[in-house]
Amino acid sequence: MSTLLTLAIAFPAGWALWSLAEYLLHRFAMHDLHGKGIMSREHLEHHVTSGWSFDRNHILSWTGMLLVGAVLWAPLGWVSVSPLAGVTLAVGWAWGYFFYEYHHAMSHLRAPSNRYHRLVRRHHFHHHFGAPMANHGVTVPAWDHVFGTHQRPERVRVPRRLVVPWLVDETGEVKPEYADDYVLVGAAEPGERLLMLDRVRAFASVAPAD
Repeated sequence: MSTLLTLAIAFPAGWALWSLAEYLLHRFAMHDLHGKGIMSREHLEHHVTSGWSFDRNHILSWTGMLLVGAVLWAPLGWVSVSPLAGVTLAVGWAWGYFFYEYHHAMSHLRAPSNRYHRLVRRHHFHHHFGAPMANHGVTVPAWDHVFGTHQRPERVRVPRRLVVPWLVDETGEVKPEYADDYVLVGAAEPGERLLMLDRVRAFASVAPAD
């Protein structure tokens, strides 16, 4: 197999492997375990607030995903095709992972700037606020279609207390350009009981109450 053909096949194959792992980990290791284990617990804490900030657990995740590429996919590609295929497969896997990390963070921190961004934000925030056991593919929604977990509501219902900053204007209402995709519900400043309920519902993989 030529060098260019090897690169053209192995890199997207590695990326595709990550996108499938992204779906499976999100669905089964993060939500189905309901807080058992560090991966599930940290992810469901993320659901409690719907915020995003960098912490040391990201370094642990990066290390783990890079090790998977190095000890699993690189040797597999090496043995089955060639050393170049093994390295390229691992690089595609790593690229897919960092693509996921970046776009997940940006979904919570920045407004969409193109159709893809708008699609993945809408898909992801319905997962957060409407159906935590649906829409598990953060960067590749296609896997939800494959496995029957895709949902697309008319508009995503976003609790005011959990709204991401880029979605609203200075008055706290949805910006006109996003009004076709999102609607705000509930109070902006909930009581202590509702905040406690948010945690219980997040760890049960149930949508937050209005």
